[in-house]
Amino acid sequence: MKKIIKTNQAPAPIGPYNQAILTGNTLYISGQIALNPETMELETNELEQETKRVMENLKAILAEAGMDYENIIKTSIFISDMNNFAKINEVYGTYFNAETAPARETVEVANLPKFVNVEISAIAVKQS
Repeated sequence: MKKIIKTNQAPAPIGPYNQAILTGNTLYISGQIALNPETMELETNELEQETKRVMENLKAILAEAGMDYENIIKTSIFISDMNNFAKINEVYGTYFNAETAPARETVEVANLPKFVNVEISAIAVKQS
């Protein structure tokens, strides 16, 4: 059985998908971009702020499911330019404990939704 996770603290979906799906103890979070959930405007003026907005959107979805960053077991990071990796990684790293950080991949892609610089999705597991 799947449960739809939805919060006003993260951007509403802009297509036929949900913010996250909880099935059993596993949460699958859709890719988040730097949309401000209150205004639905992009925050892309500065790469560090853009990455922070993405991470805060993920945090809001995790909280709605009763989880936090320690529950994440896997992330997928999609970036439009691998030259931006260091700046994105620096912000991303502030949200995790280095010893318990999740598995991940980082992939450069030709384009992302709304032509943003970074999109991140995650899988989290609620510890029983």
